[in-house]
Amino acid sequence: MAKKLSTDAYKGVRDFFPADMAIENKIFDIWRSVSEKYGYEEYNASVLEPADLYRAKSGEEIVNEQTYTFTDRGDREVTLRPEMTPTVARMVAARKRELIFPLRWFSIPNLFRYEQPQRGRVREHWQLNVDIFGVESLAAEIEVINMAYDITRAYGLKDTDFEIRLNSRKLMNYILRDMFGLDAEISRKVSKLVDKKDKLPADVFNSEIEKLLSVKAAEFLALLNSKNLTDLSAKISGKSGVNNASEIQTIIDGLANLGIKNVRFDPTLMRGFDYYTGIVFEVFDLNPANRRSVFGGGRYDDLLALFGNEKVPAVGFGAGDVIARDLMETYGTLPPALASADIAICVVEEKNTLFALEVASELRDEGNRVSVDLSGKKLGDQISKANKRGVAKVICIGDEEVKTGQYRVKDMKTGAEEEIG
Repeated sequence: MAKKLSTDAYKGVRDFFPADMAIENKIFDIWRSVSEKYGYEEYNASVLEPADLYRAKSGEEIVNEQTYTFTDRGDREVTLRPEMTPTVARMVAARKRELIFPLRWFSIPNLFRYEQPQRGRVREHWQLNVDIFGVESLAAEIEVINMAYDITRAYGLKDTDFEIRLNSRKLMNYILRDMFGLDAEISRKVSKLVDKKDKLPADVFNSEIEKLLSVKAAEFLALLNSKNLTDLSAKISGKSGVNNASEIQTIIDGLANLGIKNVRFDPTLMRGFDYYTGIVFEVFDLNPANRRSVFGGGRYDDLLALFGNEKVPAVGFGAGDVIARDLMETYGTLPPALASADIAICVVEEKNTLFALEVASELRDEGNRVSVDLSGKKLGDQISKANKRGVAKVICIGDEEVKTGQYRVKDMKTGAEEEIG
């Protein structure tokens, strides 16, 4: 006897039943409407990319341990995309001479990462990617952070529910390399450790910093624990460091001018990807149920150089669908369940089905969503099913309706009937 197949989905991915799909579509609608409101154009690409694209950007370890990578029948090594930024960089590099800059692009791709599933993190998810190419000024950061703010508000959160955290990779690189004289390898290790600071006990974090920085650890920790940007600025030296700090203040002031004041400097914000070259930011939910980054991004001016092109300034961010749903559940802003139809047509005896389908077609032409019950069950059962599905109006088609060409539309809530025909 053949072994029965499991009905479970592959570990770390989700099935979207109609009620789930309605929520997913609501999230996509928010993303698409905000992006289009800012004049961004939608693009897409295949989920398959050459594995070398991620090796060049993220390194061998990431490709081998965190991606779905395989060899196809043409002996080519292929990866299911774990992120969209390398793809959009490849696309821009391919047609750089034809495109009109600045580019404002967005996409809603599905992404794949082989990692341990947990709350807010799965192996396949959908993500809004927003990028602006060709703008060197900090106006690009202000614009995309404004978009991120609008999206978070559209989820149903108030300003007091979340905050926008800012830092600068240029500033942190200056501190690590120029002020503390660390080489690239130690700087990288310190950066990755700082990125995990909130997930480690304070004594463990401090101990690890001491191992890497020795006698300089106390001074570095004092910088990292600065109360605000003014406090940190007073502790750094050099024109370059001061300028990097002033960039953060420029963005804070620019967002405040737009009415966005739930913004703060966070020296521990590093962002995980090495390709960020300037400002980095995250939207952080303050609710104890989540207390995590909602989404984030930053400036990455060097990525197109992977393809042999000259640098193109770029700023972007990503927002995932899993945490979006978690947020809307937490704050009670999930969309109500919608009926699949506005009108349900119940059929008395199979011989009357053709007329019922004709009535349905006419009603659909008028803009109604209409379902016809083809089950052949008793009339009471058909009406009961329509009621359970939340259909607002019901039409019953029997011999008399076929004979006269007239029928009644019943409002299931009020019981009122309207004769048509």
